[in-house]
Amino acid sequence: MISYVFLMTSYLIMVIGVLICVAFIVLLERKLLGYIQIRKGPNKVGVMGILQPFSDAIKLFSKEQFLVSLSSLYMYYWAPALTFFIILTMWATMPTGSNYISLELGSVLFFCCSSFSVYGLLGSGWSSNSSYAMLGAMRGVAQTISYEVSFMLFFLAMVCMLSGLDFFNYTKNQFGLLSGLTMLPLLMIWLSLSMAETNRTPFDFAEGESELVSGFNIEYGSGGFALIFLAEYASIIFMSYLIVLVFMGAMENAMLFNLLGVEMCFMFVWVRGTMPRLRYDKLMEVAWKSYLPLSLCYFLLMYGVKVMVNV
Repeated sequence: MISYVFLMTSYLIMVIGVLICVAFIVLLERKLLGYIQIRKGPNKVGVMGILQPFSDAIKLFSKEQFLVSLSSLYMYYWAPALTFFIILTMWATMPTGSNYISLELGSVLFFCCSSFSVYGLLGSGWSSNSSYAMLGAMRGVAQTISYEVSFMLFFLAMVCMLSGLDFFNYTKNQFGLLSGLTMLPLLMIWLSLSMAETNRTPFDFAEGESELVSGFNIEYGSGGFALIFLAEYASIIFMSYLIVLVFMGAMENAMLFNLLGVEMCFMFVWVRGTMPRLRYDKLMEVAWKSYLPLSLCYFLLMYGVKVMVNV
């Protein structure tokens, strides 16, 4: 009984930490985009704008929730909550220093949650009964499914080299030899695929403001929009820490692990401030004509090396 209480308490503390981290990553993004665009970021609320994310959260959750007259009521309300719940479940696969959850197949659960998040996106767009929202949802589903295949094949290449589906093994099996140095092309491709998975610039076609007027979440405001917003940034932080865990093996040093995770989050923001949005047909062409053949070749190469080493 005590172990279950400890597990739930540890998980609850981690969830609270993730939400606080989302607030400050949003502040970091707004500050960095301000400097990139040669303007001031948030600087009024609190000292240097440090309380701006919390005031925005209070404003969003205290606003009146409105209902679109032609929407599907239950799906409209529950789709953002489903998306947020899936992302929090995904965080259970991230190993921590306390090892309160040890999942031998943690990476499998990660891919299940990553694939299942499509339903929250599709439900948000479909239930709004808006043409722009539905187009954004269809784009997001097509994009996620397309890049999920290459993402999984590249991950299987890492599984062949490091022998394990538990994320904690990626730290134990590297022995100081960073995978990011020995597999630098895979690291760069993994970073771009992570941006595609999280619908971030230059792959943010589910929320293309120039043609879809905010996309699948156009009909959401107040609490519903806040949950979608929290899920998106919690996913970005998870992907950043996953890159550090798989390719940099810094789990044993908590300070270094967190510093590298923030650096990866900075990369997401930096790309958003510097890269333009691709054309949608170019996005799908890159997925099926470039990343998919490359991922297959890389997987076969790593599998062949693993077989030769074990012979």
